[in-house]
Amino acid sequence: MSQRDPRNVPPVVSESGIEIQPLYTASDVAASGGFAGIGRPGRFPFTRGIHELMYRHRPFTMRQYAGFGTPEETNRRFKYLITNGQTGLNVAFDLPTQCGLDSDAGMAEGEVGRVGMAVDTLRDFEIAFDGIDLEKITVSLTINGSAAILIAMYFAMATKRGYDVAKLRGTAQNDILKEFVGRGTWIFPVEPSIRLVGDTIEYCAEHAPLYSPVSVCGYHIRESGANPVQEMAYGFAIARAYIDHVLQRGLDIDEFASRLSFNFDVHGNLFEQVAKFRAGRRLWAQIVRDEYGAKNPKSAWLRMIAGGGGGGLTVEQPENNIVRGAYYALISALSGTQTMALCSYDEAYTIPSEKAARISLRTMQILLEEMGLRDTVDPLGGSYYVETLTNQMEERIRAAMAEVERQGGIVKAIAEGHVQNAVSRQAFARLCQIETGAIRKVGVNCYRVEEDQPGVEFHPFRAADCEAQITRLNAVRAERDRARVGAALERVLADARASRNVMPAILEAVQAYASVGEITDRLVAAFGRYREPIRF
Repeated sequence: MSQRDPRNVPPVVSESGIEIQPLYTASDVAASGGFAGIGRPGRFPFTRGIHELMYRHRPFTMRQYAGFGTPEETNRRFKYLITNGQTGLNVAFDLPTQCGLDSDAGMAEGEVGRVGMAVDTLRDFEIAFDGIDLEKITVSLTINGSAAILIAMYFAMATKRGYDVAKLRGTAQNDILKEFVGRGTWIFPVEPSIRLVGDTIEYCAEHAPLYSPVSVCGYHIRESGANPVQEMAYGFAIARAYIDHVLQRGLDIDEFASRLSFNFDVHGNLFEQVAKFRAGRRLWAQIVRDEYGAKNPKSAWLRMIAGGGGGGLTVEQPENNIVRGAYYALISALSGTQTMALCSYDEAYTIPSEKAARISLRTMQILLEEMGLRDTVDPLGGSYYVETLTNQMEERIRAAMAEVERQGGIVKAIAEGHVQNAVSRQAFARLCQIETGAIRKVGVNCYRVEEDQPGVEFHPFRAADCEAQITRLNAVRAERDRARVGAALERVLADARASRNVMPAILEAVQAYASVGEITDRLVAAFGRYREPIRF
């Protein structure tokens, strides 16, 4: 029931369109659906967390996003972060690697190593992960269009170093559908792109059962302008598309669902964000158990990485982003994340400096060691406000998912540009609200100051990195067995055309030191390239 402020103060409406009352009581919870869906942590529907004791038993993994320039530079940054207490790696790749291009490709000029690590062959992975214990430090690969190739490289590198892939833990982002909505590093058309995701899920279910081959990314959809409800709804719809595809291959839901993971965004209103994740965890559990018939409780877990969205950072007064990042980390911990990847204060400008990365890492460590975030599970649980918001968020996420189904399902909606159109309109509307001051952003449209210098250390792009990368690529090409490479690449093409799982062929090709570009070219020969639909 709406409780209007008797002083006629204007209403407060959340980014998701929910009107916020000045006071919440038990009657608000009852009107929104009641307390029945709260449950206990570690038990269905997991509203309060997927583990019984959560951080009391095991703290969230701290996994900063890192990677730039050459594999040697990236290796040094990895070791710096690990030395400072980071417990997982989150690897950034440059745009050529993300788009399936070798460093010497014409379209790669000026982009090699700019926004992430350049990778051409298995040799680069061997250098980047040299001296890193893959059993103690789990690795997340932030890669999508060329994910099957990079996953194969990671497995090949680990095998060569003596690790048992069947016992290897880690994650690949590998969420190609969100690329059509939020980032644009697609390579192949929609249907064969989904097939490649299915190939990785199927391959890992058999050969690497502890590895997470997909991290479904509501994060990038939110960063592109979606509101919190759309972020969760589109993310879940995408996850269902992958599940449906793999089930059609004959796998049982419990053979792979427990290894699906999610990547979500954190910026905005603290309570709305916490409610978003609590509602999402409950809704996902219901979808997997009730719609797909999962028997293993772990299949219904919403395992997620969440820690701070760059979209919430500002170019203006960048030091304020340190404070924003601390609140994002707090939200993430209060929301029950399994892994936290906190943005650094200078990311609105550049690749994080060592100082900025260390501040973000220390922020997470302070939460764990000093702020009591490990002491009890779901500390906001039972709040009239939070429980009401949780119920309302679940209802709205369901409604948004139903709208996608009315458009023919997420694959059709993305292929025809409907989702992209909705997100773009939402982004434009929010930008207009910031420009008019309807949404207040400290340092941007209020509390502004004139600054001569941004106060950040810019990360330079060095042409020498590109030259070094191309030199190494040419050396590998000269050293490798050409006949072996040629045969492996032909197998990739043949298996892609024959609708066989291409992962074994790709693994054989990377072990022969075939390059990312060479393997991608064979897949393009089989699948073609994607052309984006333009809607007005």
